[in-house]
Amino acid sequence: MGETRDNDTYEEELLDYEEEDEKAPDSVGAKVNGEAVKKGYVGIHSSGFRDFLLKPELLRSIVDSGFEHPSEVQHECIPQAILGMDVICQAKSGMGKTAVFVLSTLQQIEPTSGQVIALVLCHTRELAYQICHEFERFSTYLPDTKVAVFYGGVNIKTHKDLLKNECPHIVVGTPGRILALARDKDLSLKNVRHFILDECDKMLESLDMRRDVQEIFKMTPHDKQVMMFSATLSKEIRPVCKKFMQDPMEIYVDDEAKLTLHGLVQHYIKLTELEKNRKLNDLLGALDFNQVVIFVKSVSRAAELNKLLVECNFPSICIHSGMSQEERLMRYKGFKEGHKRILVATDLVGRGIDIERVDIVINYDMPDSADTYLHRVGRAGRFGTKGLAITFVSSASDSDVLNQVQERFEVDIKELPEQIDTSTYMPS
Repeated sequence: MGETRDNDTYEEELLDYEEEDEKAPDSVGAKVNGEAVKKGYVGIHSSGFRDFLLKPELLRSIVDSGFEHPSEVQHECIPQAILGMDVICQAKSGMGKTAVFVLSTLQQIEPTSGQVIALVLCHTRELAYQICHEFERFSTYLPDTKVAVFYGGVNIKTHKDLLKNECPHIVVGTPGRILALARDKDLSLKNVRHFILDECDKMLESLDMRRDVQEIFKMTPHDKQVMMFSATLSKEIRPVCKKFMQDPMEIYVDDEAKLTLHGLVQHYIKLTELEKNRKLNDLLGALDFNQVVIFVKSVSRAAELNKLLVECNFPSICIHSGMSQEERLMRYKGFKEGHKRILVATDLVGRGIDIERVDIVINYDMPDSADTYLHRVGRAGRFGTKGLAITFVSSASDSDVLNQVQERFEVDIKELPEQIDTSTYMPS
């Protein structure tokens, strides 16, 4: 994302974001059109996507995707988002937030040749790739709408040529590369009508990235729709989000305390570091699953564990930041398409990565925080389906994080029983 700068160097230019001691709204006491948002879940109405009066072409692609009814967050957000309202939305992983901004953007845009009309920023290349894929999936029957994804690690000339010869209407990308293209005048942002940040907390908490986002934002027209989404949105970062917006609709689907996943069975196993490999081997042999993601804490551990699993004849693949961008995307795509059933990964794929067939997440190494735990286990049990999360606990600090998770999300995580009923975590 460009070179790392000393925070002090540009703290001054961020003062307008920090100086007002604004009180962030309570997690569920935020106002929507002057009315307080009710606590807890918004009930899903029996009506489907047709009630949103979407274009027939979008409804066809929704049917093709197998979506029958909107999730809570979609029911709350889409009707307002398609009217062009600014939106801040926090909802747990797997609740279809991406579809909110993809569908509402595709509903609103009228493609004009040579103009970028929508810009989506996110913090990792994998997530950018994923979002671009979702735009392509839902625009199947809108052949005039072009989407492109831009991130670092790819020769910038390729991107410049694409913008010159086949300018997309929707651009998805990471802040560093988008800013470079905009500064060089290859990417014109003067026609942007929709400005979207996914996993916005990750981009706005990091001062480096926030500065890039701010600079990009200033290149877009004043009059546009701004939408921000995340699974975790602290009260401290909400006022920062609102600085980009005009009277946004705020949707916090669920109490922060209850930011847990329905249908997700969660267990832990106490064991020593030396016992982890044997236990993992036993679990993979005993449990039924379509696909499983195993999270570890470092690049070297990902590579070593994957090597061990392959030697034990498990269909395993690994993804980490130590490999090239092309290699990472190729492996991610292969896993998503079901060529391998086991993925060993670092937290690089902990957020926003959507793989429909993942039934089980195993925390081989304990995550560093309750938030990271939520994002990791959100890989299983997507979109309200079932799933199983198993966490290895091998130290006092591991136990501390597990306790934080249980307190923060009001969940009672029990020790893994000898036998576990497949029907509790796999779709029937």
